[in-house]
Amino acid sequence: MSGTDEEWMRLALQQAELAALDGEVPVGAVVVKNGQLIATGRNAPVGQHDPTAHAEVAALRAAALALGNYRLDGCELFVTLEPCAMCSGAMLHSRLKRVVFGAADPRTGAAGSVLNLFSYQALNHQTEVQGGVLADECGKVLQTFFKPRRVNMNPVRDDAVRTPEACFADLPDYPWAPNYVSDLPALDGLRVHYLDVGPQDASTTYLCLHGNPAWSYLYRTMIPVFARAGHRVIAPDLIGFGKSDKPKKDAFHTFGFHRQVLLELVERLDLRNVVLLVQDWGGILGLTLPMEAPVRYQGLLVMNTILATGEQPMSAGFLAWRDWCAKNPEFDVGRLFSRGNPHLEPAQWQAYNAPFPDKGHRAALRAFPPMVPEFADSPGAAISRRAQAFWQHDWTGKTLMAIGQQDPVLGEPTMRALQKVIWGCDEVMLLPQAGHFVQEHGEFIAQRALAFFGAND
Repeated sequence: MSGTDEEWMRLALQQAELAALDGEVPVGAVVVKNGQLIATGRNAPVGQHDPTAHAEVAALRAAALALGNYRLDGCELFVTLEPCAMCSGAMLHSRLKRVVFGAADPRTGAAGSVLNLFSYQALNHQTEVQGGVLADECGKVLQTFFKPRRVNMNPVRDDAVRTPEACFADLPDYPWAPNYVSDLPALDGLRVHYLDVGPQDASTTYLCLHGNPAWSYLYRTMIPVFARAGHRVIAPDLIGFGKSDKPKKDAFHTFGFHRQVLLELVERLDLRNVVLLVQDWGGILGLTLPMEAPVRYQGLLVMNTILATGEQPMSAGFLAWRDWCAKNPEFDVGRLFSRGNPHLEPAQWQAYNAPFPDKGHRAALRAFPPMVPEFADSPGAAISRRAQAFWQHDWTGKTLMAIGQQDPVLGEPTMRALQKVIWGCDEVMLLPQAGHFVQEHGEFIAQRALAFFGAND
């Protein structure tokens, strides 16, 4: 077939639109020889983790394979956006006959906007270049893609702060893309972050709830084990922690608010066949969730936590922790983890500091220790007593318990008391080297959990 420049550019636009659907900057390209289409390409640097994966480079590679020659003599390349210096150089090296682009690129264009590599007569090959073909249509595709990204669709509430994304750059063993939701009724515009790893249609979902002062980073060694076995893993950051928004005032944080956010998140994501993983505040809150929708839950992995019913005195270790937090409100979170987990590398324990770059981000760290329901009339105590009745009489799922025997906050007697509350909690893992944050021995625990709850979908 033969075609006009406009017709070939429309084919390139189709490639650009496919790139946009993949979340890539919408640039598309086609290579033509003797009036025949021989190759197409579209932007994919994000998806391929490759800075060279521009539309033009993809099209050149495909054309070279199709022709069996890296020299593309007599070929013409049509691209929706003026090529950059990298792509222009590749075009010259491939000995293209002609390059035709749509919209100009005033920031990085190397075919006349910022510079014109094609104008250098000293080069050993000359490629004809022409711009402006369907420029308006090509530009509109880019404008449509970038417009919603230039508008802040999730502004931070005036009474909250949001940890800069740069604080989370290059954290070890935490490669997962973030997910956010801000329209849950309880959030009232705050933004909560969660990890969502593994297939959405998996037959089992592991819901991993962290405590104070941790965040979803705590589950980094367990998530890959579950995902490799074909399961889905959801690991949210409580409001005030991790990548979630952080209200500025300590008084904002209440038992009822945080519980309601978790209930609404489970409903929003429509989680089913859930194995619930809880530890610390992840248990204080999380153990009150299944009674509201028992059909969603099939298993429980409970680790160093309590049901705070207000009926029993707090452990001496917890009271000491609460008092220490009150006296040391600016404590180094990372060093706390390093003291209890000497096997951690510095980059690993320092990652726990990432969400809290200054004291303005630390309201939750100050609020959570005194928020544990201590007395029968404390906020959250009545709900916890109702949950206790559920676990004693109505729970029909499987339960696995893991106890970090070096825990200075709760200790094994506290966990043994909880074991008596939960019906069918007969399987117990004792971890002699683990402290309060047992997830730092998570790979072993996750493997045991797979065997206990079922390793495969």
